[in-house]
Amino acid sequence: MAFTVYIPAPLRRLTGGQARVNGEGKDIAELLEILEASFPGLKEQLCEGNGRVRHHINVYINGQEMRTLQGEATPLHEGDEVAFIPAMAGGAIRQT
Repeated sequence: MAFTVYIPAPLRRLTGGQARVNGEGKDIAELLEILEASFPGLKEQLCEGNGRVRHHINVYINGQEMRTLQGEATPLHEGDEVAFIPAMAGGAIRQT
């Protein structure tokens, strides 16, 4: 089964500049392995040494965050859209 994977701008150097790549796999864990085979170094940027997605990386499947689903075991289906989105820190400066 095939689906679309969104790659954030800071990691596109690993995908030859592509913002979207085709993905395959039965779940997020398998997707990460397949992406690593095609784009070496990508999994290292997205995951901790134990293979779990880094805490500051949000993974959305069709707009739903994977941690609210089944985590890395979240099943993927034909036509799904997966997005890896780094969390951003910061905010507004309060003027007094």
